[in-house]
Amino acid sequence: MLPIINTILSLFAVIFLGALARKKGLLPASVVGPINKLVFYIAIPSLLFREISKAPFHRYLDYHLVVGVLIPPVVVFVVAIITGGILGMRRGRLGTFVQASIHANLGYMGLAVAFYALGESGLAMAGLLASFLILLQNFLAILVLQCCSGGRGIGLNPGYFMKNLLLSPIILACLAGISASMGGIALPTVVDNVLKILSGMALPVALLLIGASLSFSSSRRDLPAATLSSFLKLVLVPAAGVLVYKWLNIGGIHMLSGLILLASPTATVTYVMAREMGGEPDLATTAISASTLLSGLSMGAWLVLLS
Repeated sequence: MLPIINTILSLFAVIFLGALARKKGLLPASVVGPINKLVFYIAIPSLLFREISKAPFHRYLDYHLVVGVLIPPVVVFVVAIITGGILGMRRGRLGTFVQASIHANLGYMGLAVAFYALGESGLAMAGLLASFLILLQNFLAILVLQCCSGGRGIGLNPGYFMKNLLLSPIILACLAGISASMGGIALPTVVDNVLKILSGMALPVALLLIGASLSFSSSRRDLPAATLSSFLKLVLVPAAGVLVYKWLNIGGIHMLSGLILLASPTATVTYVMAREMGGEPDLATTAISASTLLSGLSMGAWLVLLS
């Protein structure tokens, strides 16, 4: 139990360091944006491709693992729609509430926890599962925001949908890594060294960026809905995951890899999607910050209970 607690505390110490760096002017908004793009488009994909390409694909992945990580978000997606409807949320607010309840921060938080808690094998397995989960949660988020946009935003734009669903650098890196793994392709030494250097900055910088992005500027009005979405995201989604994995008789590192992804806090991209698709960006910002802070307790609790 102590190693898990130390891991979670270490990760959140780096996150709070990012928040402090922003407060002191070391990570202003003008710098966070470009660095975020660097991590999202280069560092994280390099890390995933390198680890997955070296992993024995058939050993790390089967359809039971994929099913176990895909069912819980769908279940909570329905629960969130019903809950928001009962609470009388208007359309744009409902769409943002629902996507905040199921859209996990996999690339930054999920993979970081998987690596530091489970090692390279856990990271490779989590990366493979993340590629499927990213497809699903983007599909569900775009679907609910389009249905709740009230004619605003991008509407039913197939081009936007395909770009976000299939051209994500994380998904492309996972698919390329899977292809290399299945084909038994060994990376040239120079290529491997370059990817190793780029990978080294991925997770630490990602954690700093999470801290620098925390904001509660509109928390008073949106905090109740953000707290409820955080409960659905951090408690109900992983709880459903545990039930599904137990039903499928999956345990050990396989279950923990999937559980870490399911228990990850709300993704920062929910703000961008809410802004572009007629949602409520302020609610998205508060939900991201609330779930990120609360995830330190929830992820630690889940890992301690199931390790």
